[in-house]
Amino acid sequence: MREEDAFTKQFDWQLTQRIFKYLRPYLWIAVLALVLAFLNSGTNRLYPFLQAQVIDRFLLVTPHCKPAGSLTSGEQIVTPESQAEGSRVTCGLGEVLAKPVFTVDERWNGVVNIGIIIALVALLEFVVRFAFNYVLSWMGQSVLFDIRADLFSKLQRLPLAYFDRNPVGRLITRVTSDVDAINSFITDGLMTLVQSVFVLSATAVLMFLLNWKLALVAFTVVPVLFFALRFFQTQFRKNYREIRIKQAIVNTALNENITGMGTVQIFNREARQKRDFDTLNKNFLVSYLESVKWYSYFFPTVGIIGNAALAAVIWVGGGESVRNALTIGTLYAFTRYVFDFFRPLEDLSNVLNTLQAAMASAERIFGILDEPETIADKPDAKSLEAGFRGEVEFKDVWFSYKSTDEEVTDADWVLRGINFSVQPGESVALVGATGAGKTSIISLVSRFYDIQRGAVLVDGVNVRDYLQRDLRKHIGVVLQDVYLFSGTIETNLRMGNNSIPLERLIQACKYVGVHEFVSSLPHGYATEVKERGATLSTGQKQLLAFARAIIANPDILLVLDEATANIDTESELQIQDALAKVMHGRTSIIIAHRLSTIKNCNRIIVMKKGQIVEQGTHEALLERGGYYARLYKLQYADQELAGV
Repeated sequence: MREEDAFTKQFDWQLTQRIFKYLRPYLWIAVLALVLAFLNSGTNRLYPFLQAQVIDRFLLVTPHCKPAGSLTSGEQIVTPESQAEGSRVTCGLGEVLAKPVFTVDERWNGVVNIGIIIALVALLEFVVRFAFNYVLSWMGQSVLFDIRADLFSKLQRLPLAYFDRNPVGRLITRVTSDVDAINSFITDGLMTLVQSVFVLSATAVLMFLLNWKLALVAFTVVPVLFFALRFFQTQFRKNYREIRIKQAIVNTALNENITGMGTVQIFNREARQKRDFDTLNKNFLVSYLESVKWYSYFFPTVGIIGNAALAAVIWVGGGESVRNALTIGTLYAFTRYVFDFFRPLEDLSNVLNTLQAAMASAERIFGILDEPETIADKPDAKSLEAGFRGEVEFKDVWFSYKSTDEEVTDADWVLRGINFSVQPGESVALVGATGAGKTSIISLVSRFYDIQRGAVLVDGVNVRDYLQRDLRKHIGVVLQDVYLFSGTIETNLRMGNNSIPLERLIQACKYVGVHEFVSSLPHGYATEVKERGATLSTGQKQLLAFARAIIANPDILLVLDEATANIDTESELQIQDALAKVMHGRTSIIIAHRLSTIKNCNRIIVMKKGQIVEQGTHEALLERGGYYARLYKLQYADQELAGV
């Protein structure tokens, strides 16, 4: 789903059910959270009731009217003779004049006892709220952990074609921001909704139990409040969507400028880039301030409506109290409940935004989890224990980077009817102009992509019939753009296989001539590698890549995309010597851009526009005077004159 559609997604019960599946392992935690939410709502509602008891029973001792026969044990009937002058109260039909008969000490003890009860309730509320917040956060983070783990595992199983179609930044957003939106759905959205319902229900029930007439008076403003909340929620959703879009634009610009800082400084683009960024940043600021404006309207509006309800309650309830039909304590408790009733409504106004954002994020997350694994192991895939003999064969291979369910036009074919074979221990160089299909051949041997027609065979078996893990375990690949992970040089050479002794790493590095460089570093093989090996030169990284391939000891070696093109002459001599050694007795397919590499190969396959046009040795192809001879004059003649 596009970012601009993030807050147009409505509540989707099917997506919610899929989110709930991640809650199943923590169902008892969810039930505990609901119980704690109920207890938290209940304990918080006790304070007004207890305060009303203090006021009515122990602080205010004036006579008041009560229905006949409803006196409590702490009250007595007041006769006109015993009533103090100036405090005459006229009771209605069927009512008697009642007055508490507690002494001063009894009233003091009553105040102390209720104070102790309030303190105990406060302590209980502290324990319940702490437990609720901790349990809720623990459950939310556990769900996040499971979703992130599933996403990462899924991404590792998806074919490279998927990553060709989806930018890395977008995928990172799915694993971070979108997963956080699910957490907000559980903790801030769902539980806030449940807790608010508890609070509203408990408060409404208590208000009606205290005085149903006053409750109806307080609820007369609810329709007005409902329409106000709908209006502001629409504005919040629209504005929040704009904020997300503008923020994504700012983040994109920031990422581009940081990653391309070298280019910016080379072309003296600092001032221009700053102006462009300031424009985007200002647009983001304007959208955010618009949100601030609507929130500045929202809270006073809800406050006015709530205060209007409070004023109506005081007006009606105060009149009842003046006529001694309502105690002061009850009126005080009722005003507190009115305040408690309107406060959760402010929280509920943001819940819908949270739920809509979660629905959009859930759709994007489950979109990845539902992505077909087009390159998957067959149920009866062949396991490989002893390794390969090293025979590679392409039989009438037609290949396009489009997925197998998409229509392929004539212009989409990258490889067209490719036929060739490489015998065990033979070294073959692939030569051709850019776009000829050389890299695609390398990728198909490792089964990074599946072909549309024909077959790719290794040791006479279709690569689709092998377990991918075993297939790639015995194939070594050296890329042009060497990727080094965060960690040390040693961990990058091991690639997770901690059983490899350090002596073997050193031997491989000596083999390719990089040991001396590594030994000169402050911590040797334990030296930390910066992001993508930023502190190492291109040649040094490529030498380490060759060492890494040698350590893996593959049966088939694939060297592609100018793996030796960015190495100086001295380093190349080391590479050529090491490459000749590692290629000995091992099937090797190399995309060659150096004449010296081509001459050392047993055979050259010349490609043009996805087809093989020539095959043979360097000398035989030159004598033929065909496409390779013309390519040689354009690309390799200068190297030969330079003695490369």
